Amino acid sequence: MPAAEVAAAKAAAVEPAKPGFTEHLVAAANQALDHILGLDPQVAVLDIALSLAIVAGAYGLLWGLRRLSDHWLDRVHVGGDQHEAARTQQAARFTWGLLRLAAGVGVLFLILGVWGVDARAWFSGRAGERLLRLALVIIIATALVEVSGFIIKRLVGGFARRSADPRRAAQLNTLGPILTGCAQTVLVVVGGLTILTELGLNLGPILASAGVLGIAVGFGAQTLVKDFLTGLFLIAEDVVSVGDNVEIGGSSGVVEAMTLRTIRLRDVNATLHIFPYSEAQVIHNRTKVFSAYLADIPISYDTDLDRALVVVRRVGDELRADPKFKKLVTRPFEVMGVDRLADNAVYIKARFITEPRVQWEVGREFNLRLKNAFDAEGILTPVKTTPVQAQPLEGHRPPTAEEPVQSPRRS
Repeated sequence: MPAAEVAAAKAAAVEPAKPGFTEHLVAAANQALDHILGLDPQVAVLDIALSLAIVAGAYGLLWGLRRLSDHWLDRVHVGGDQHEAARTQQAARFTWGLLRLAAGVGVLFLILGVWGVDARAWFSGRAGERLLRLALVIIIATALVEVSGFIIKRLVGGFARRSADPRRAAQLNTLGPILTGCAQTVLVVVGGLTILTELGLNLGPILASAGVLGIAVGFGAQTLVKDFLTGLFLIAEDVVSVGDNVEIGGSSGVVEAMTLRTIRLRDVNATLHIFPYSEAQVIHNRTKVFSAYLADIPISYDTDLDRALVVVRRVGDELRADPKFKKLVTRPFEVMGVDRLADNAVYIKARFITEPRVQWEVGREFNLRLKNAFDAEGILTPVKTTPVQAQPLEGHRPPTAEEPVQSPRRS
């Protein structure tokens, strides 16, 4: 080996190792803390007052800008499109997040300057480059999370609005939040790992520990895995979508949201029912592809059933021919005939086949028209009565003045 290479190797061996990024930050923070603790009490009080004034001024400036921004957005969105307003609000929230971050960094630099700490020295050399890269990673990761959510919602919402099939639109609206959550989760994980790398941490042991921890959590959280996989199959097989009216575990309502783990129903009382997918083993979907309204019509035994059947069919056909309900009722009105003979009524069964989620609207209108038609035709519906048996009055006649009142016997 040449002598020059040997000398270079010896010099490298005796050269002290350069401090890492984290060590540089810790040393700078300790130096700044020692400087602050060594200040004169009067100077420290003055510095505290100036720091509070800087914080109050920055807060007041941000508050004023926020009020002006809200006022401008309210004027712009008066009578505008709701989707456009939602997108503008999302962009405004992202902008305000970046503005608050920049304001926080600026306030920190000003306060450090008041206390006599030169923060610019932190950005000198390799440590400054590392801090700058770290800030850029945080900003880019935050921007990607927001932009990915915006793009996915925009694309999925556009496809759903342009879809001619309502069922396909409902399925797309169901997939939108799930795709957004998956994409943002991946970006957050990648951004977090990148930040740890910039801080100088070795990711090899961390990833190995995370793998072992993930296996242990997988065995201990089998229910969560089952919920996730069941939800994927429910969505892939199009069993249920957002907007469907379903019954799960005795609770009925409209599907308000479907997350990675739960399905959420809102009933007519505005109560929100939340079910993990693993508990939604049996789902009764009333609004997939088409819906139906089944009418049980009670008729009195004293009524001519043939005339009642004619009236029921006429009312159903007139309702289907009405321009307001013509598009809602997809098939001819069905009168199934006499369904059963009960104690005090004869029940006629009829059915409407409708578009999804409108069967109750059609049924309420049919009941109103049928009641008016029965009244006009003199068709009777049964009235529930309670039989009362009369008792003889002689055994309960009150005693007269001549008759003594008998006292009850004592046993």
